[in-house]
Amino acid sequence: MTQIDSLFVTRLYRAALSEHGKPIEASELENTCLSIADDDTAGQTWCEENSYPGYTSYASLDDLPWRFPIFQDLVETLDKHVAAFAEDLEFDLDGKELKLDSLWINILPTGGTHSSHLHPHSVISGTTYVAMPSGASALKLEDPRSARMMAAPGRKADARRELRNFIYVTPVVGDVLLWESWLRHEVPMNMSDEERISVSFNYGWG
Repeated sequence: MTQIDSLFVTRLYRAALSEHGKPIEASELENTCLSIADDDTAGQTWCEENSYPGYTSYASLDDLPWRFPIFQDLVETLDKHVAAFAEDLEFDLDGKELKLDSLWINILPTGGTHSSHLHPHSVISGTTYVAMPSGASALKLEDPRSARMMAAPGRKADARRELRNFIYVTPVVGDVLLWESWLRHEVPMNMSDEERISVSFNYGWG
């Protein structure tokens, strides 16, 4: 009897922020992100020097939850989502916790992209979405086996979702997406006339 199993599953967590923790007002978070971007001279300089489209606080501000109460509330909520995802992943944390080790703002203008990358030295990474105007980029996730496929043919255009080489996920404002940090991902070109705003983060173990 023929048997074909699916092995080594890659999990993607998607939920509304409001499912856990304090309610986060999207407009307040958006205004806070824009205000920070306007005032963060060091971050603006880093983006210019590194040809980064738009703005990110990744290289300039590492204490957003300490500076702004809304980010403190956000982290308390994210902690609960990450704990739920870790339970689904059946991690044996050996009495330790998954803790936030970085959190940053991303503002992607029209035509901006964020090339394919992963997040080394972390366990769970994710993003929550603050402004997603019509035409804003989806999140593109890459099959982690791609580098090992060598001479394999491409997949059919209508291949089952779990067999595709790339998956596109289109979040809405207030969504949080979580994935294991080794999963390669990118943000394709923002085709909207407005800015795409998100807050990304990493959790480590220990």
